[in-house]
Amino acid sequence: MNVDLFDFDLPERLIAQMPLSNRTGSRLLALNRETGSIEHRMFTDLEHYIAPGDVLILNDTKVIPARLIGMKADTGAKAELLLLKQLDNDRWETLAKPAKRLKKGTEIWFGDRGDGTPLLKAVVEEEADMGGRTIRFVYEGIFQELLDRLGEMPLPPYIKERLEERDRYQTVYAKRQGSAAAPTAGLHFTEEYLRKLRDKGVIIAYLTLHVGLGTFRPMSSETVEEHTMHSEYYELSAETAAIIREAKERGSKIVAVGTTSARTLETVASEAAEAGRPVGESSGWTDIFIYPGYEFKLVDCLLTNFHLPKSTLIMLVSALAGRELIMKAYAEAVEREYRFFSFGDAMFIYKN
Repeated sequence: MNVDLFDFDLPERLIAQMPLSNRTGSRLLALNRETGSIEHRMFTDLEHYIAPGDVLILNDTKVIPARLIGMKADTGAKAELLLLKQLDNDRWETLAKPAKRLKKGTEIWFGDRGDGTPLLKAVVEEEADMGGRTIRFVYEGIFQELLDRLGEMPLPPYIKERLEERDRYQTVYAKRQGSAAAPTAGLHFTEEYLRKLRDKGVIIAYLTLHVGLGTFRPMSSETVEEHTMHSEYYELSAETAAIIREAKERGSKIVAVGTTSARTLETVASEAAEAGRPVGESSGWTDIFIYPGYEFKLVDCLLTNFHLPKSTLIMLVSALAGRELIMKAYAEAVEREYRFFSFGDAMFIYKN
């Protein structure tokens, strides 16, 4: 399957550069994957598509200020690291820039103690392709406190504006630190709106997937099948697993908030099916790649944002709703000037 099948024209003006002042103020494109109908609503209309007893599953990962800007110790030249995955102790998998000048053994300094010595040092231990570097940090004190002081939120490259309020790139329910990017479908929720859904009888449950390397790397292959996803860490609690099992038994729908939640749910469901057991508590690393032809095992409905052309994410939504229907919906979204990507509007893919 050619990657170009998932391409579309997107005017640059439709790429949302800043979040709306009101999280729930976004528009909502509601797409019925059974009938093909498309409705143009507001985000707060989501409640009309979710019934009492349905389960809304949120990814409670928390973005760390993972973008570090410093200088090479030997030349003073600017150097930048994006922390992607903690390997062990003080070793991290990162994306480095400019990667060509950050060879094995290079030392990068961040911050200043006031005496010309850095608050944080990074030593390049290994080089990988496409800017990947394994880094070992050297410091005194508590690493997370240094990161909070020195780091910036790792906004996607298509966002050119500086985000003044860090919390706007966090969901209101973010809890478990570890992501290099936000699960952006969840940015639309406020605590008040979640409370309103609970009052209606919607069940709220949580899982964790720490968003990592795959979010920042474009597809380099010409065909979908050639692409390999990078692994990301996930956890599904026994409590959430029990909620899912009970919902399936009574015929209620599982509503995944974001592609990260969907990928986690389908990973757990696939493992359970292979083992011949019900969905249960699970944790580990997933590199699941969902594209058309995949049959969903748990996810019935998906709340998501509008994704980049030729991305793995537009392939995932195409697997759920069908490529032709997704491309039709995206064409309507462009025509009606929806806001795209991380700070943009939402799409709800559902079935009757």
